[in-house]
Amino acid sequence: MKNRNLVYSTDQGRLCSSCEHPISECQCKNDNVIGNGKVLIALETKGRKGKGVTVITGLPLTEDALKILGKKLKTQCGVGGAVKDGQIEVQGDNRQKIKELLEKEGFSSKFTGG
Repeated sequence: MKNRNLVYSTDQGRLCSSCEHPISECQCKNDNVIGNGKVLIALETKGRKGKGVTVITGLPLTEDALKILGKKLKTQCGVGGAVKDGQIEVQGDNRQKIKELLEKEGFSSKFTGG
């Protein structure tokens, strides 16, 4: 019997929304999902010669869907950026704008860092 409302179990951790198995043992086609669903938005300057970059991590999307969303966010912010290592990097301090755009896409997010 499937419990359609169960998303997290203290016994197993985060569960796949389709097959309801733990993410590590997912048996459906969502094996390519990268993020854990906890969307975090941060501003990083370290290792970038003082230039600020907005970094979005934890998006529960496949690599292709992540690239599409990254392109959309960069276009709507009017800046460049990159999608690598399961995270989206957008040039400049666009945290508030990105939070609003992600909420329109249906992702709840939090700011992290200083």
